[in-house]
Amino acid sequence: MERSVKILQGIDNQYYRATLKSMGFTTEDLKRPVIGIANAWSECVPGHFNLRQVAQRVRDGVYRAGGTPIEFGVIGGCDGMGQGHDGMHYILPSRELIANSIESMAQINLFDGLVLLGSCDKIVPGMLMAAARLDIPCIFLPGGPMDGGVVFDGRQSDQTSSAEALGMLSAGKITEEEYVSLEDTSCPSCGSCSYLGTANTMCALAEALGMTLPDGGLAPATSAARLMKGEETGIKIMELVEKGVTARKVLTNGAIRNAIKACLAMSGSTNAVMHLTAIAHEAELDIKVLEEFDALSRTTPQIAKMNPACKYNVIDFHRDGGVPRLMENLQSILETDVMTVTAHTLAENIASHKYLYPATGLVVHTMDAPFGYTGGVAVLRGNLAPDTGITKPGAFDKSLYHFEGEAICFDSEEAAEEAILAGKVHDGHVVVIRYEGPKGGPGMREMFKAMKYLYGRGLALTTALITDGRFSGTNNGCFVGHISPEAAEGGPIAIVHDGDRIMIDVDKRQLELMVPQEEIEARLKEWKRPEPKFKKGWLGLYCKIAASGSEGAILKYDNL
Repeated sequence: MERSVKILQGIDNQYYRATLKSMGFTTEDLKRPVIGIANAWSECVPGHFNLRQVAQRVRDGVYRAGGTPIEFGVIGGCDGMGQGHDGMHYILPSRELIANSIESMAQINLFDGLVLLGSCDKIVPGMLMAAARLDIPCIFLPGGPMDGGVVFDGRQSDQTSSAEALGMLSAGKITEEEYVSLEDTSCPSCGSCSYLGTANTMCALAEALGMTLPDGGLAPATSAARLMKGEETGIKIMELVEKGVTARKVLTNGAIRNAIKACLAMSGSTNAVMHLTAIAHEAELDIKVLEEFDALSRTTPQIAKMNPACKYNVIDFHRDGGVPRLMENLQSILETDVMTVTAHTLAENIASHKYLYPATGLVVHTMDAPFGYTGGVAVLRGNLAPDTGITKPGAFDKSLYHFEGEAICFDSEEAAEEAILAGKVHDGHVVVIRYEGPKGGPGMREMFKAMKYLYGRGLALTTALITDGRFSGTNNGCFVGHISPEAAEGGPIAIVHDGDRIMIDVDKRQLELMVPQEEIEARLKEWKRPEPKFKKGWLGLYCKIAASGSEGAILKYDNL
């Protein structure tokens, strides 16, 4: 039975019908299945700027298929706007607010199904977490990627080019005129960032999970195809309601494993590890996502490559077949019997898919001719990361797969960035940024700017960076993030000293502090837990209940 029947049908439910009729809904509207449209549109986020138009086409599709759409707003922060200041503390915690608010609205209004509209880093996983938690028919639909900007440093620019350019400017490699010119030419349209950052990684993985219609993840923001997907999604959600295809029938262990393989095969953002962990947790699955990433990274080839690993952007990936071609080429190692929001299996979707453009082979390869024979994301362990750290070898030069260097330590992102721009970081340094984990940050801020400044100053191939914080999907260079336990929990990263030797070995999956174990234990005994940076408000609560990065930074209320 449809959920909305409980409050919209029967003589005793006049109260609810009268309330909705005050906004113009008709008697006939209230006899139909009610579809909630969770829309994260705002003028704060370029990836969401077109969602008003997309939402209207979803509404058209719902009406056309015999349903009644009811739209509501959802918050969504742009990681780009939060970078490098206190705003970044709120970005990862906003994922939980998004999931909670959608759950709340769906239950208050007893929607029969949901269409989830959002495109960016924490909004996508937050929406998928809500779908998994609610277990009603749901389809996720993003707004699509933006176009690439003017060519700069050998590839189409984007907003992250400005951070690289600032490093170049501080090193005297470009003029101020060249630097300033990027402001008007690097972001020529709305949409999620044009490179394979966390936003487009998660949009692609939503499609790989089966929660987005084929080609719905990455059709360009400004394309007619994006609007067409809106109407198609509105029609399809009605079919899912009729057939009873709920979110947990799609979000299964097999779907999560497929998404992990897709992430590895395209060297997606390291943030995907924690987001897939959180989605699996909300779906109450027994899959161990970190262990699956570790095992599958050794056997899943990298068959797609795009910026930051090369010059091609996400729209180039879409035109080379995108997620459908990626899944088709991977199908021999996928679980293709899983259900998807098409109301068909992945195998049926692959067999019936019609590609819009001819294959170029520039972005998507076959399993027989991969870019690499192991996946583009790797899980490291060692005495510096007893509960794991995450790196992205698919996005950096193979010469960095084994790196040994001298630690230079900072207890905040800002301190590290200031030192890099001031020229205090040199060849052979391993930059250690700590107290930026889920609790210590709080909010596990991204070390995006630090990595970009190293690149801009010509240090990308001669330095490394490790942190208990995170990285943006656009980062390249030798880095390890998500180090767990974090510094604020007394993890070994807290007791690294300037000058200590650190070894990163991607092939052996190791991260080691090259200090005698007795010395490590002595330092840990002397360590004292710092005071929380926030003691009130949302972040004051978050830093008390957030789990470690290795657990997906989910909320654990038993921590209170």
